[in-house]
Amino acid sequence: MTQCPLCRPENETVLWRDDHCRIVLVNDADHPAFCRVIWEVHVKEMTDLDEREQMHFMAIVFTLERALRELLKPDKINLASLGNQTPHLHWHVIPRFADDAHFPDPVWAPK
Repeated sequence: MTQCPLCRPENETVLWRDDHCRIVLVNDADHPAFCRVIWEVHVKEMTDLDEREQMHFMAIVFTLERALRELLKPDKINLASLGNQTPHLHWHVIPRFADDAHFPDPVWAPK
């Protein structure tokens, strides 16, 4: 899919990558440790992956969550997989802090 911004990223900060997925840092001033875990092949849903791939992908999401909790001590971690605007399988992993711009509302809520 040539128009997909996750298939053809520009200027992304890759924190980690393997053959199946990558972790990128999202450029978000209000949420400086906001990350995405992105499946490398263009698929839309978790059920497009086989069971082994699903387990691998979620293990990466959970490992990232654990690392962010240990390093940053956030008040909460938000995990979200939407894909309505960008239908390419990815998870948002967002450390939340009581003093962030939206807390306790979703990061996409108006300020």
